[in-house]
Amino acid sequence: MTDWLPDSAKILVALILVLVNGFFVAVEFALVKVRLSRIEQMVAEKRLFARTARWLAQRLEHSLSACQLGITMASLALGAIGEPAFAHLIEPLLSKIGIQSPAVVHGVAFAFAFTLVTALHLVVGEQAPKVFAIRKPEGLLLACAVPLTVFYIMAYPLMFVLSVSTDWLLRILGAGDKTKSSIPYTEEEIRALLREAHVHGNLTRSEHSLINAVFEFDDLVCRRIMVPRNDVDFIDKNDETDIILGMMRRTKHTRYPVCDGSLDSVLGVLHVKDITGANIQKGFDWTTLMRPPKKVPENMPISKLLRHFQGTHQHMAFVVDEYGMIIGIVTLENVMEEIIGDVADEFDVEEPEIVPDGPGAYVVLGSTAVEAVESRLGIKFEEADVDTVTGLLVHKVERLLIAGDVIELPGVTAKVLSVSDDRATKVRFTLPTIKD
Repeated sequence: MTDWLPDSAKILVALILVLVNGFFVAVEFALVKVRLSRIEQMVAEKRLFARTARWLAQRLEHSLSACQLGITMASLALGAIGEPAFAHLIEPLLSKIGIQSPAVVHGVAFAFAFTLVTALHLVVGEQAPKVFAIRKPEGLLLACAVPLTVFYIMAYPLMFVLSVSTDWLLRILGAGDKTKSSIPYTEEEIRALLREAHVHGNLTRSEHSLINAVFEFDDLVCRRIMVPRNDVDFIDKNDETDIILGMMRRTKHTRYPVCDGSLDSVLGVLHVKDITGANIQKGFDWTTLMRPPKKVPENMPISKLLRHFQGTHQHMAFVVDEYGMIIGIVTLENVMEEIIGDVADEFDVEEPEIVPDGPGAYVVLGSTAVEAVESRLGIKFEEADVDTVTGLLVHKVERLLIAGDVIELPGVTAKVLSVSDDRATKVRFTLPTIKD
């Protein structure tokens, strides 16, 4: 079929086909590697041929089909032209060194041609373009966008016929549902992509932490971030005015629950700004300044809690359990800290939750979340329906804790250092390599 071409022309055509094959391989991997969002950004930056690249990316399935068609055509043509051309090139050389048998000459020439063409095809037509496209996908896509678009348009009738045939075959095999072919990323896959972006310097540590916190945001409920009722400072309307003012000067909160004796009888919420201009004297009625209390269930996701604060314009809510008892309070600050980390104002004096205490040892507050300890120590406790370190230890020993208790947990030893109001206030965790 190509006998009319001289051997030198056949070799030149074969080399061109190798390059054509490499072109389609490179642009295929560039299309897959570059995200559509990045292409949109390049269009906004008015990069040359960015709009053409976007046109191809918006038709990704057909664009990849065009690449596959080009690769197949180039490979078949290379096999038809390249091997005979290189075989004819080597046959005279074999004759000069004394090999005269036609069968031997043909076999050796064919083996040499096949090896050479295969090596060229793999290195120049496959591997090098593929690696180059993975390393520099954006620039390569922009450079190849126009020629691929021309080929796409020219080959569209053939691709249409092939696409219809493919769909027909897939329907016969029971895989004709196109909606299942494109599965969105799972949360874990997105987290893995974020870790990779952080490792390669595309995301800073703070950006990585912030995005990770957003993923965990909707998994938390009010009970996990609330201030437990034992730690809540409140105004008892039955107390003397001087006692209440002294408590407010000492605690320096922005908002206070107003109660009748205890949190079991909440009347409202007082904002310290409401005191400005008020004539506070002995026997002052604090209920005249308070706002109505807002209550939320303990299992409300904090994403809904955030919308609750936005809708009610009140930044404190009372957390209620399934029996209707108030078990704590939650504020907008508690919600925001789950995204951006701890936020301490001018009057907050908070003790760190986890403090190193020598090699392999940490002193942890009893109110610290179990997940925080697992993350910091790199261990995993057994599954239990508890939120805090105190709850975990009580669940383990099945009794109230006392100072000096030593409790063996998976991967760590816990020693209760101090207890207050039947709760562990400080616990020392020791990893297996360190002994008390």
